[in-house]
Parts: sequence; C-alpha cells; structure tokens
Amino acid sequence: MLARAARGTGALLLRGSVQASGRAPRRASSGLPRNTVVLFVPQQEAWVVERMGRFHRILEPGLNVLIPVLDRIRYVQSLKEIVINVPEQSAVTLDNVTLQIDGVLYLRIMDPYKASYGVEDPEYAVTQLAQTTMRSELGKLSLDKVFRERESLNANIVDAINQAADYWGIRCLRYEIKDIHVPPRVKESMQMQVEAERRKRATVLESEGTRESAINVAEGKKQAQILASEAEKAEQINQAAGEASAVLAKAKAKAEAIRILASALTQHNGDAAASLTVAEQYVSAFSKLAKDSNTVLLPSNPSDVTSMVAQAMGVYGALTKAPVPESKNSGKNSRDAQGTDANLEELGRVKLS
Repeated sequence: MLARAARGTGALLLRGSVQASGRAPRRASSGLPRNTVVLFVPQQEAWVVERMGRFHRILEPGLNVLIPVLDRIRYVQSLKEIVINVPEQSAVTLDNVTLQIDGVLYLRIMDPYKASYGVEDPEYAVTQLAQTTMRSELGKLSLDKVFRERESLNANIVDAINQAADYWGIRCLRYEIKDIHVPPRVKESMQMQVEAERRKRATVLESEGTRESAINVAEGKKQAQILASEAEKAEQINQAAGEASAVLAKAKAKAEAIRILASALTQHNGDAAASLTVAEQYVSAFSKLAKDSNTVLLPSNPSDVTSMVAQAMGVYGALTKAPVPESKNSGKNSRDAQGTDANLEELGRVKLS
C-alpha cells in the first residue's frame, strides 16, 4: 500500500513537472490555477494559498512549490494599477439641481491578504463607495462650484475612498469626473447667465474707459492751467524786472542829466541858457493848453513871456542860493516874500467852457 502511495506521488510530481514546463499553469474551471506542486507565479501578481482551508501564505513571483492535496490556491490578486469606469448616476447639488455624472477610478491593491479576506469583491465595493461618496460630495456644493471646484471635488472623493478602503488593502490613486450632464432648462439658464455676465463686463469696461477718459481730460486741463499760471507768473516777474530796470535806467539817466545840467549852469552864460530852456518849455506847455481838460490856470498876461521867464529864473535863483542865518537875512526874506506875493497877485484863474 505504501508502494502504491509512492507511485502515486511520483506520478503527481512527474505530471506537475510536465505542466510546469509550459508557459502558464493550467487553471481550473473557476479561473484559479491548480496545484501542480511546482508553480511559476507571474510578475505583479499575488497568489493566496490556503492549507487545509486556512490561510497559509502568499506566493511571490517566480518559482514556488506546494504540497498536493493539502495546499490550494484560493485567490489571485493583480498588483497592477486597475482602471474602473464608474457608471453614470444622478446626484442633487446644494441648490437642488439634478446632475448626471460619471467618472473613472484608478486604484491598486496594496495588501493581497486584506483584499482577499477583507471584502468579497474589492472592485465592486470600491465602485459603490465611489458612487456614494460622489453623491455625498456633490450635495455639499452648488451648481456653480461643481464646475469651478472640480479638482477639489476629485481630491475629496479620493480621500473619502482611501479612508474606507484601507481595511480592504486597496488604495485609490486618482478619481476623475468624466462628464457632467445638466437638465436642458438649467443649461439654457446657465447660457443666459453667461451672456448677461458678458454684457455686464462689457458695460463695466465701457464705463471704466469713460471714467479714465474724463480723468485724463481733467488732468490735462489741470496741467494746462498750472502751466498757464506759471507762464503768466513768469511773464509778470519778467515784466516787473524790466520795469524796475527801466525805472533804474531812467533814474540814472536823469541823475546824469541833472549832473551835466548843473555843471553847465556853473559855466559862462549858463543863466542865459537856462532862461532859453525855460522859455522853450513855457511855449511848449502853453501850446498844449485846453487839449486834455477844459479847466486851466493862466497867468494874468499870457503874452508876456519875459515876465514868466524872469519869474521862473527868480524861483530857480532862490532855490540855488545857500541858506543864511536868520538875523542877517531877515529883511531880505521879507522882501522875497513880498515879491512872491506880488507875483501871485498877477496870476488869475480862468475857466474855459
């Protein structure tokens, strides 16, 4: 009996070696590999082995040897990244808008033991979790924020799935929303809102342009007035400086003329020259009488030029004489006063109509 058992074991080993020489081990009708004693596990796969109905070990990629009858390959887990299409489903936003949304889920099995014994069907469980999490996250956002915060929505769904799938040995890498379908009426309302927003922006930009134009015009007028006032100020300063220079030049010229005249009067026949000048000025002034006004002051005898010249020379001589003590010249001063009174009596006022 022991011999038959040995022969049976040898036959099993021989059959397992023949089968192992092929590209892949033969699988049972359920899709799991059979225990052929000598097994070759492909890369990026994990085979979960049970011995007499209990978990024994996980076969690593490469050559592995199992005990016939006692060991059984119970689960085969792929360690590659798995892509799962999340079916389209309806969700209600915070502002009570019903959306039809679907997505794509990227996950990877990190612990084959938990993926085998923690949940019955890992892919189905993760898909259902992604759908429920998506509905929950969409219920927290309004319709406008769903489109604006798409990336944050994906990140929140990934975090929620990882928290629940950690006990299943599965890690969600990414979640992407594929399509978002809104009701036709809501789409029309959104289109009208977009058009109204564009018209609003155009109106605002036009008003800002008008405001900037008015500001520029006012600023230009302000600068023009400032420059004009500065120019007027500079003109007035230059005019005042010119007038001051002219007055100074006239004063210097007059002083020089007086000096020359005084020097000339001290020379020979200076009195005769002065008398001639006074006579000329008298004739010139007399010719301009009654031209600017109808009220003039005339002497008692306008035709007597000699008396007027004599009187003017008398005044000039009185002013040019040096002052003398009062005791010696008191009589002379009284005579000069009497002569002045006599001269004033000769003048009269004549009013021309």
